[in-house]
Amino acid sequence: MSKRLKEAYSLFDSSKVYLLEESVEILKKFPPAKFNETIELAFKLGVDPKHADQMVRGAVMLPAGTGKVKRVLVFAKGDSAAEAKNAGADFVGDKDMIDKVTGGWLDFEAVVATPDMMKELGKLGKILGTRGLMPSPKNGTVTTNVSKAVKEIKSGLVEFRVNKAGDVNLPIGKISFDKKGICDNAMAVITAIIKAKPAAVKGRYIKKIAISSTMSAGLKLDVNAFTAV
Repeated sequence: MSKRLKEAYSLFDSSKVYLLEESVEILKKFPPAKFNETIELAFKLGVDPKHADQMVRGAVMLPAGTGKVKRVLVFAKGDSAAEAKNAGADFVGDKDMIDKVTGGWLDFEAVVATPDMMKELGKLGKILGTRGLMPSPKNGTVTTNVSKAVKEIKSGLVEFRVNKAGDVNLPIGKISFDKKGICDNAMAVITAIIKAKPAAVKGRYIKKIAISSTMSAGLKLDVNAFTAV
């Protein structure tokens, strides 16, 4: 264990659970890295993703933003393509962009598509799907209102999806954010995860939540502090 990590562990009790604000205060006291670390939330959910009716997926707007402006690729034609460009999309196209991605180009962090493009995007399922980038109506990235989708992504929209192990991990900002910004973003994410609870899930839905920064130890949050978990 590095000297930096040992010092971090000395600032908290790894066997305890903490309230959100308390955990953020501790995180911000950790010895800093040489870059602006990303703050992340990790959830262990009581779901079985093998069953379609227990899939947890969605998107949430972070009130304080992400601290990073994503490069957005939009698959659209005609007026929708022009609308996407005007909204600030970094890359816009249809067959030309499909061919480019098929060829191995992946210089983007978010994807939006109009409904008429989805049939053609099927061939990119293995490329985009494995990276969590496949557009979906559930998170608002398959839409006729591409302008709204692009602006939301640029201003702090993050997507989440449970993995095969029943976990959800997503960034909620930067360590340079003030405590209020990090807490506001965390609460927005926790609320969104709670609202995304599948009707088929019985028993405890959120089993564990941990908060950490890129290079830090993780702190366990008191799940009982959040309602309807």
